[in-house]
Amino acid sequence: MTTALYTHPDCLDHIMPPGHPEQVARMAHVSEALSAPSFAALDRRDAPLCSDADVLLGHPQRYFDRLQTKAPVSGTRPLDADTHISPGSLTAARRAVGGAIAAVDAVLSDEVSNAFVACRPPGHHAEQEKPMGFCLLGTAAIAAKHALDRHGLSRVAVVDFDVHHGNGTQALLWNEPRALFVSSHQMPLWPGSGHPHETGGHDNVINLPLAPMSSGAEMRRTYESEVFPALIRFAPELLILSAGFDAHTADPLAQLDWTTEDFTWLTAQLCDVAREVCGGRVVSTLEGGYDLKALANSSAAHVHELMRNGTA
Repeated sequence: MTTALYTHPDCLDHIMPPGHPEQVARMAHVSEALSAPSFAALDRRDAPLCSDADVLLGHPQRYFDRLQTKAPVSGTRPLDADTHISPGSLTAARRAVGGAIAAVDAVLSDEVSNAFVACRPPGHHAEQEKPMGFCLLGTAAIAAKHALDRHGLSRVAVVDFDVHHGNGTQALLWNEPRALFVSSHQMPLWPGSGHPHETGGHDNVINLPLAPMSSGAEMRRTYESEVFPALIRFAPELLILSAGFDAHTADPLAQLDWTTEDFTWLTAQLCDVAREVCGGRVVSTLEGGYDLKALANSSAAHVHELMRNGTA
């Protein structure tokens, strides 16, 4: 089988103020990297719009209504100091959620081996009723709830390797015993959550802080000793990845010291675990990454490993 790539031009219409790191160029650089001849075998699909019912898997209706009323007719409007909304933002966010849901459907129906959702805005900081950290809707958590509630899975794991703690995904899955949430992230760093004592309502959350300037070697030791054994014990029927590439040494918003090769290694190892516990079923969704060259190279390395494992 193949690897599916879900994306959509609407994600270019999520406009941020000049100089904002979560810029349209992120999407353009990822798309260009994945247009290389080596990615010709990707099963390229349009990310559909999610429905209101899909949003309600993670957020109450009043929150979505509030976002809709705040969307401006033109320009951008701040929702907080870092998070802004423009006329095309909610459509883009619905493409991200819709792409992740469609990817879950395709992987669980064995249409494809695995999938990458290259959409923006990211989603792992959006809490039940709070947009933050450039995020509007909790993409990964909604995808996990879709797999659990609509496909009838018993166990889904979400692994978040973005440099910032996925506080939104943690909040949305905190009381979900069928979901395991694992996050590695720099600490101290915004948003300030993600301490090891935050273990979820059912001991279903694992937070693994990494000190500033931690190298890829430290990451590898942490994943080998903590993450992979936890995933094998939990034995998820689907693995969802919050794929942020801002732990790269070149990223301007954090201070971890990972390289593109570290993302290659991490993706390969996570795919190996998925092959052992859930038939290789992996859905990955783009989160952060703000150095454009590092983002493009790391995304390409990530998808290359998904493709290699999808045909293994």
